[in-house]
Amino acid sequence: MAALLRASLPSGQLFISASSDSPADGPFAGLSGKPLGAFKIDGSPLKMARTRNARLTKLGSIERKPTFKTEASEEPYGLNRQLTEYEKQRLEGKDFGLDIFEELKFRFRKFKRETYMKNMVHYRNLSQRQTPKFMVIACADSRVCPSDVLGFRPGEAFTVRNVANLVPPFQHGASETSAALEFAVNSLEVPCILIIGHSRCGGIQALMRMKVGSDSRSFIKDWVSIGKGARLSTEAAAGSLSFDMQCRHCERESINGSLLNLLTYPWIEKRVREGTLSLHGGYYDFVNCTFEKWTLVYREGMEDGSKYDIKEHSLWS
Repeated sequence: MAALLRASLPSGQLFISASSDSPADGPFAGLSGKPLGAFKIDGSPLKMARTRNARLTKLGSIERKPTFKTEASEEPYGLNRQLTEYEKQRLEGKDFGLDIFEELKFRFRKFKRETYMKNMVHYRNLSQRQTPKFMVIACADSRVCPSDVLGFRPGEAFTVRNVANLVPPFQHGASETSAALEFAVNSLEVPCILIIGHSRCGGIQALMRMKVGSDSRSFIKDWVSIGKGARLSTEAAAGSLSFDMQCRHCERESINGSLLNLLTYPWIEKRVREGTLSLHGGYYDFVNCTFEKWTLVYREGMEDGSKYDIKEHSLWS
């Protein structure tokens, strides 16, 4: 079936792509509405700034030590407090060798101050219920976060990520992906499912390198074997190309295979036939920063006798 989808794409296209903190009083210490160590002049918050070459007298000797003075700031005080050791070193360009969770804490507080607090109504509504527009199945690869690439806001996309963004067929049995699909379609009633593949996918490379008949046991091998149909189609259509180009072809072919696997789930197939659910494929090339999108058409009585076709294939660049 995946070969039929490939044939429906534009003619000739083979998919070849060019601190120390304040004392801990619990998990939310320092995050209350009461600022820690705050100073104000005429209602204007202050921020810390380094005083260059300040001198400190100690036991009759003169030592050079960095101190901090207060300066008026135009910025809202928000959750500010005395600078942590991590933030002092960030300001001085000395962020090496620090606890990486200090960086995460810094980012979280920035998110809370600049995003959460400014969109309080939206986040309060999300705390009551979610009504996502999309079910997104994407790869676990750290370079291809769908929210970054497509700008999903919290609440817009119910997302599951796995190795090589594969969808197992219904007969495969329980998996985190099939469980997520069941919840998204039957409970959340999402109107769209979008499968997103990407360039230089390690899972697809593992699939293409997998030796036929090998007895070695591997979680990765067992999982990527779901895409073996895409590998066979790739070998038939692009077997004369380099390994890298075969992988580029298989990355897209596996998306079509997963789209067809979606239709093996009775409650997905029913909604697609009724027109209440649509299925889409996407491919993110992070080398050239382009995105391809297409839609799977499924209905009886098409001109070529097939139930499947591709429409709305477009390239975003």
